[in-house]
Amino acid sequence: MPYLSKIALNPRRRTAVSLLSSPHRLHAAVLAGLAVQPVTERVLWRMENNTPHRAEILVLTESRPSWHHLVDEAGWPGADGATPLIADYTPLLERIALGKEFGFRLTANPVQTIPRPTKPSEQQNARLKAHAQQPDAADRRPRGFRVAHRTAAQQLNWLLTRTERHGFTIPEAPLDTPAPGIEADGPLTAGPAVSIVNRDILRFTKHQGGPRVTLSTATFEGRLRVTDPDALRTALLTGIGPAKGYGQGLLTLAPVKAQTAVPRA
Repeated sequence: MPYLSKIALNPRRRTAVSLLSSPHRLHAAVLAGLAVQPVTERVLWRMENNTPHRAEILVLTESRPSWHHLVDEAGWPGADGATPLIADYTPLLERIALGKEFGFRLTANPVQTIPRPTKPSEQQNARLKAHAQQPDAADRRPRGFRVAHRTAAQQLNWLLTRTERHGFTIPEAPLDTPAPGIEADGPLTAGPAVSIVNRDILRFTKHQGGPRVTLSTATFEGRLRVTDPDALRTALLTGIGPAKGYGQGLLTLAPVKAQTAVPRA
């Protein structure tokens, strides 16, 4: 039975500062909330908000977790509003039906796989060198390299080209009429009902003195329409895109907000 948790951290506490500065450390702290160790189940998590006063993490687990260690070490032990929320995820999964619409939020690591980077990093150069030294290097290509999509347009296209395989489409957004007294330069055209509300570049190391990990992330918010309920449930439980251990790929749904139709001229 899957569970969705929301955990509040106090960014002014030393342990919270350490966790929030490293997705690698935060992932380890999340896994510590599960009783069966080592953890073999799929765990997804996402930084929901991070301000100087409060940080919140969403975590999706297959088994019921305990977050006492995070509250004691990095939260507000005993304070009102400090108790983590843990909800059974099954009712949401059961409400997914063909043609139904939901609001959604997704933080992901949009990437593409290419045969060879134009400007290889130190680690990529090491991989290319190791491949070249293999006896059969001339007969096979090196494994592809994951390269981040950098622009907002590339990141948005990355999502739009993956929706069908994950059981949903993104419908067109309703057309907005110009404000009174303002005329549009041309005909109004609808676009997909999704936008990027945050973009970031995460840089951290897994271990002291180890190579630096760099992730380009994008947070998408919008509206989706279910085309394959089973595929969408799978996406909710297993995530979308790479770097899931570093807080990427968790897709969450919410009731779609009622919208007033805008008549076309």
